[in-house]
Amino acid sequence: MFHFSNINTTFANWLVQLGTSFDIITERLKLITKFMNKTKIWSVLVILLFTTPFFAQNNERRKVDGVAAVVGDYLILESDIDKAYIDLQQQEVDTREINRCQMLGKLMEDKLYAHQAVQDSVKLTDSEVRDQVNQRIEFLTAQLGGDIKKLLEFYKKDDEQSMRDELFNLLKVSMLAQRMKQQIIKDIEVTPEEVRTFFNAIPADERPHFGTELEIAQIVVNPVAPKSSVQKVINQLNDIKKDVEENGMSFSTKAILYSQDRATGGQVLTFNRNSAFDKAFKDVAFTLREGEISKPFESSFGWHIIQMDKIRGKEVSVRHILLMPDIPEEALNEAKEKIAKIRDRIVNKELTFDEAARNFSDEKETRNDGGQLINPEDLSTRFELTRIEPTLYARISDLKDNEVSVPFLDEDRTGKKTYKIYQITNRIEEHQADFVKDYVKIQDLALKEKQLKAISKWMKEHIEKTYISVNGEYKNCKFENNWLKK
Repeated sequence: MFHFSNINTTFANWLVQLGTSFDIITERLKLITKFMNKTKIWSVLVILLFTTPFFAQNNERRKVDGVAAVVGDYLILESDIDKAYIDLQQQEVDTREINRCQMLGKLMEDKLYAHQAVQDSVKLTDSEVRDQVNQRIEFLTAQLGGDIKKLLEFYKKDDEQSMRDELFNLLKVSMLAQRMKQQIIKDIEVTPEEVRTFFNAIPADERPHFGTELEIAQIVVNPVAPKSSVQKVINQLNDIKKDVEENGMSFSTKAILYSQDRATGGQVLTFNRNSAFDKAFKDVAFTLREGEISKPFESSFGWHIIQMDKIRGKEVSVRHILLMPDIPEEALNEAKEKIAKIRDRIVNKELTFDEAARNFSDEKETRNDGGQLINPEDLSTRFELTRIEPTLYARISDLKDNEVSVPFLDEDRTGKKTYKIYQITNRIEEHQADFVKDYVKIQDLALKEKQLKAISKWMKEHIEKTYISVNGEYKNCKFENNWLKK
């Protein structure tokens, strides 16, 4: 990457302005030699070729991929803005209301975060980036019916490697930016008094309204796999472990190829003992040394092996492979019959839903709380009716309070099948925000406001002390941040 820090600010600013022909390139090179040694000329020539229009063979003037802006050591090309639109569209984001000035502003933010992350030595390994590249390509390919050729056509790439290289550069910046933002806000907390002050500052007639919320409990019954199926999985995991340890095979590659957890296959998972991970998974992970691979073990999701990637104090980073034993139809029928009998006992008032969950549910994470579900967004027990995951919504939306649902066959992202019944244990009707009743939500809003203020302050300070150049038509943009340093 070319570093503008190699030349003075005035000269760098002059360099990225658009020229008109190869004659100008020649003249500029003559001037450049006065400022730079020969080893640097080729780097500058590359920049010039990317920032200067040229004449085609028919002498028609064509604009090449020009530099829209420079942030620290990073260039933002016109094509980068185009690619950002394509990326958002691929994620099904409506881009019609996003103009090029706004898109450039967002890219400049990311580049500033990434630039400062490098300055602050924020750690990010190439292997972590490659893992994300693998996941992105796997996801996008699946979106297009599993045909990599369609993906290459969509992104106008001749081969898979060139696409991987481009994604690597894009994701590296994005991941550096994300880690820098996390660094900025990691120590920010709000006290109860700050939450109260935040709430009281909102005029009574402007306080938010919260939609209808539900508290939901569930009972889970897992089909029991035959011992032969379990042993087959254990043997397969041991074979993979042996192939990595004795033959030097890549654990990450094995995970991508064989793990039934498609969302995290090959991915580095980072967590501490307080993270919301399966207890058995955490217990095994924290016994391993760096590079060590665990023996096969069972969690609530299936059978795993774990490879320890890195240990950072109280935090660990691991990769894992998940396999699940085959479940025959007979086992599924037995599970369905078992949960139907549990439901009958609740309906006949032989025991409460809470008692049934504590005694018979196979889901360790919820059974000790009577099957109570936790909202992953705020870790509360409340689910806003309009934001409940569609599958769950379809199952509980017509339930009356304390009514027990019929058994449902559930299949998670790994393919694991279970039977579930549900009950709405509490219903909070739509209401205006109340400090006591909605404290968790208000606390979250107060924290986000404080974080945004910290980020805004950081952005203002670092824009001032970082080399930034905005070029061409983008000098007329009305940015949210002071990129033009007016």
